This record gives sequence, structure tokens and C-alpha cells, in this order.
Amino acid sequence: MQIGVIGATGTIGSRIVTEALSRGHRVTAFSRDATKIEDSRENVTWKSIDILDATGISAVLPGLDVLISAFGPGNGTRDITGSLALAIADPKAYTRAATALLAALDSHPRTRLIVIGGAASLEVRPGLVFTDSGELIDQALDQFGLPREYAAVMRGHGDALGILRASNRLWTYFSPAIEIAPGERTGRFRVGTDQPVLDADGRSRISAEDAAIAVIDEAELPRFVQRRFTIGY
Repeated sequence: MQIGVIGATGTIGSRIVTEALSRGHRVTAFSRDATKIEDSRENVTWKSIDILDATGISAVLPGLDVLISAFGPGNGTRDITGSLALAIADPKAYTRAATALLAALDSHPRTRLIVIGGAASLEVRPGLVFTDSGELIDQALDQFGLPREYAAVMRGHGDALGILRASNRLWTYFSPAIEIAPGERTGRFRVGTDQPVLDADGRSRISAEDAAIAVIDEAELPRFVQRRFTIGY
């Protein structure tokens, strides 16, 4: 397959590139400035892209079977504090990105789109989305040591999902587990849809490596077209 990955320098995006290459796919990896990237691996081509530029995105779609967006305002930024600040400064970036991606697909309706979003739009119980509860949001922010201003970013991911749901394009939205970080590639996890997948301790967690497996699995064998899915141990 020919797979495009936006945000290919980020924590999840970089692992998606690696996972796709390990399975023999050809990857076009996109970042804001690809001129500074040195990558000697076979079957990967780096290109610069602005995810808010629908015309620019449309120009790179020919030949791609799937476009995966792992966009984040801080992609490639090693300073976590700086990444958080960038996201908080522009929480509507996710909705603008979703709008641009869908506009680009107007001229390429057969290209599949997979968007990696957030877990805050998952349901606490059927019909009640996590971000509907200010108390739950505050508890989560405190648990992970995040500033209260980050709540707008969490809602921004949910708004982007809403934009995709109003579209008739071939989109899939992936909400990783609530706890996600670099770790082990196990290949052992469970798949869910609109509610978190919890382990025996009641935690929703996954490694970035296993998240990459789930995304490429979906690219190879579509199960959630025009739907959202999540995973967890």
C-alpha cells in the first residue's frame, strides 16, 4: 500500500511510519519542514506539508491509498511543556485541520482518511461523553498534572470528531487509550468503539507502539469506516 502520514515526527506518527515500513508498505511521511530530516530507510519519502492548507494536502493525495493524520501542534517538539503551550494556545487547530483534510478529499473521495485524535471524546457511559462533565475533566487534568486550560484542547479533539461525523468521506477516527506513552510493542490489546477499553485495574492504557499497530491494522483491513474506534490492554 501507499500510505501517507501527517505528523510523522511525533510520538505516535513516527511509530506509525516504522510500523508501516516493517510490513512492506511505502510511506510518504509529512512534517512541517521535511528539509531537516535525515532518514536512510527504504520505501519512505519525506515531504513538507501544512495541514491547514487544503490545496496543499490535495496535491499530495494522488497515489495514496490511505492518509493518516497524527497531527498535533507540538509534533516533533521534544519539549513537552512547549508542546502543551502550543496546543493550549490554539485548541481550534484540530477542527481547522479536520476541515482542511475533508476539503482536500473532495477531489479524491476514494482516498481513505484515518485521524488520530484524543480520548476525551470517549463516553463515560452510553450517551455521556467525558468532556460533558467538568468535574471529570478537572479530575483527569489533576491526575496527569495538566493545566486547567488544557480542557479546551480536549474539547477541540471532540469538535474535530463531530466535523468528521458530518462528512460522507471515507474517514476513521482513532481515539487512543487515556494513558498512552512510548513503551513495548506487544501486539496484544483489545479493540473498542466509543467507550474506553479498561484493564483489570480499571485503567485505559496503551503503548504508542501498540497504537501504531492498531492504526496500520485498520489501514490494511478497514473495520471502522465512518466510525471511531479505540484500544486498550
